[in-house]
Amino acid sequence: MQNLIQDLRNLKLYFLTLLFISTLNSCKQEENLKLSSEKTIPQFTEKQQDSLKDIYLNNGAWLTDVYSQDWQNEIDKGLKVDSTIAYFWQQKAMPLFKQGKYEVGMTFIDKAVKYNPERWQRYRAFIKCIFSKQYKDAIIDFTDYQETYGYGFEMDHSYDFYIALSYLQLSEFGKAEKLFEKDYEKTIDKKGEDWLHHLDLFYYGISKYELKKYEEALVLFDQALERYPQFSDVQYYKTKILYKLSRTEEAESVYQSAKENARKGFSINEDNVIYERYPYQVRWN
Repeated sequence: MQNLIQDLRNLKLYFLTLLFISTLNSCKQEENLKLSSEKTIPQFTEKQQDSLKDIYLNNGAWLTDVYSQDWQNEIDKGLKVDSTIAYFWQQKAMPLFKQGKYEVGMTFIDKAVKYNPERWQRYRAFIKCIFSKQYKDAIIDFTDYQETYGYGFEMDHSYDFYIALSYLQLSEFGKAEKLFEKDYEKTIDKKGEDWLHHLDLFYYGISKYELKKYEEALVLFDQALERYPQFSDVQYYKTKILYKLSRTEEAESVYQSAKENARKGFSINEDNVIYERYPYQVRWN
């Protein structure tokens, strides 16, 4: 009787083993089938890739309307030849971001980062901060990039600037202030006060304003106005502080200047402001 029971156990184990092997082989066959169905993309040297860029960008996409399907189709031709060219993916993504098509564009910029993270991860982080407003993701992207490649700049501003700006938009004003301060001191130490940027000073001042450090904010706003005297957004927030400090006459004068400068178009003057409203940019209408 015991022998029979043992034989049955062995038989059950045998069939379970066969079932496992059969399942494993089936999975392998499906994976091999998937891999065989994917077109093998040839890999080219950097010089050859430059030639492909010349063919499909200089003499292709760049001869069409940037927002057209022709632009996308010309780049797709190049990607069929070599899908590892990160710049092709970035060029597919760029006009989509400018059209507010963030989800579609992000799938393409992710590909660019995959094939050349050193060049395009910081750009993706910038897009998340200024365009798609994914502030937590922007912080992760910029922080990771800075830890990997070191301190640097994207679109004329430091990575810490964008991280601080993201914290500002997440209403984490203390974190924003500390990072703006760190960048402020780094700039003075490495380059001198002449290198302080009016936009950096504006947002550093905004972090002080949100923390109700009004006198400190005024100092930074005045520094920004020394570099860009018609900066209407700075004048607007300076007005708000002056009213809070009961400096009514001065506040009214600054406010009139702010309205006049805004009417003339003197606002945040970043290149991408034509596509996106920047944080704390004043809506006058």
